[in-house]
Amino acid sequence: MYAIVEIAGKQFKVSKEQRLYTPKLQSEVGDSLTFDKVLLVGDEQGAVAVGNPMLDGVTITAKVLEHTKGDKVIVFKKKRRNGYKVKRGHRQNHTKIVIEDIVK
Repeated sequence: MYAIVEIAGKQFKVSKEQRLYTPKLQSEVGDSLTFDKVLLVGDEQGAVAVGNPMLDGVTITAKVLEHTKGDKVIVFKKKRRNGYKVKRGHRQNHTKIVIEDIVK
């Protein structure tokens, strides 16, 4: 069984026991989360339920594993012939979660 769920403003295709990185969530490590903004649910037989825009009665439970940072992104700006160069780096905060169950 799989589902498309909205987590922190982004959409993810999830299935049971899947681990994924989401934008940083305001939860402690070990907390259990429930997501109810489910857009689509499909099963192994090929049956698909599509929400308009969300499905009622479908929830996804997940557990927070850790808070981490993503890979470094280098932002380099330069204007030629002016001696202007700026180099900055950025690392986005993420939360690693594991999907425990999809309840229809």
